[in-house]
Formats: sequence, structure tokens, C-alpha cells
Amino acid sequence: MVKRAIVAGAGGLVGGELIKVLLASAGSEEVMILVRKELPIEHPRLTQLLVDFNRLDDYSDAIKGNAVFCCLGSTRKKTPGLNEYRKVDHDYPLQLALIALGNDVKQYHLVSAIGADAESSNFYTKMKGETEQDIIKLGLPALHIYRPSLLTGNRKEWRPMEGFFAGLMKVIDPLLFGSVKKYRSIAAATVAEAMYNQSLNNEGGVHIYPSDKIKELA
Repeated sequence: MVKRAIVAGAGGLVGGELIKVLLASAGSEEVMILVRKELPIEHPRLTQLLVDFNRLDDYSDAIKGNAVFCCLGSTRKKTPGLNEYRKVDHDYPLQLALIALGNDVKQYHLVSAIGADAESSNFYTKMKGETEQDIIKLGLPALHIYRPSLLTGNRKEWRPMEGFFAGLMKVIDPLLFGSVKKYRSIAAATVAEAMYNQSLNNEGGVHIYPSDKIKELA
């Protein structure tokens, strides 16, 4: 049971779905979301904390609970500068994990990406891999890392290329079997369900879930 959940990235695809799941659960007594600006959501068990992610330490006293769910992530379109991109996808999740550790939060759930690899030559997959690696080094009581493939769902903003690939994957998905099954597209709602389900377990240590495993957990 997650009595008090902290969610960062609630305005994104996975984060938005996760809020729905948490608020629909009788086991979640309070859900706090960390946001830059207030979201148009109201619920008696929902608290919105306006934060400057560049100064996360200033809010550490409020970031306390049973589980922290980090769904932060950007795109090159939103943050064309690589330093800013890295801030959102690496620095903020890492700082949030440090705060969670200091506040004795038992679980940390991180949305990463398929192909995450700190040794990759690709900027995106390398950054995701380094984020995973750096957070693992902290020694959190329980760390759950989710590596979804192409995410599908209703985004607030239209991304033409993602729309194209989502349509393409509808044709390709049924052809992916065995070792390449993990590359099938996955609904953001499925990732959210898996995250919530895993938060109900009291498993310690590091757990990494590829996209096909996430579907099994949902």
C-alpha cells in the first residue's frame, strides 16, 4: 500500500496516467505532484507542489512519503540545448533520488527508456543509461527502473514523428517475437499500471524491467 506517493513529471504521458491510477486506488491516501505550474486537476487526495526543479533541495522537507515516482523527461524540440536536455532527464531525477534517500523514502520508481546504456554512442540512450547508473550507485532501499519502448497514448501536444511511428508500429508490433518482442510499442497507461502494481510489493534492491516485462506486470 502506497499511503503517500510523490510524482514528478505528472504533466507527461506516463505521469498523467499514473496520477489516474493512484487516485483511483483506495490504498493511496495522498498523492503529491511536483509541478512547474499547476495542472487542471482537482481531487481531495491530490496536492500540487509548485517547484523550481533547479532548486529541488529547497523543497526536500515536503518530499516525504512511501514512494517517489519519477516520470520526468524532455524532447529535443522542447530543450534543443543538450545541457538543458540532460538537466531534465538526468540531473533532476538524480537530485530527486538523493532527496528520497535522505528522507528515508522506501521506493523510487524511474521511467527510463529502452536501449538505455551508459556506454552507448547515442546521446539519448547514453544519457538514460548514465541516469540509471548514477541512481543505482546511491543505494536506495528499492529502485524500480522501467524501460518502455515507443510510448502510445493521448499527448497534450501533437508530435508528428511520434504519430507516424505509432501508426507504423501497429503494423510492425505483431511481427516482433522472441528477443525483439521488447521493441513493441507500449501504452503509457500500461506503464503506469505496472509502476503502481510494483509499488504494492515490498521488494528491496534494484529491479529493471524491459518493455515486454512491463506489459506482464500491468
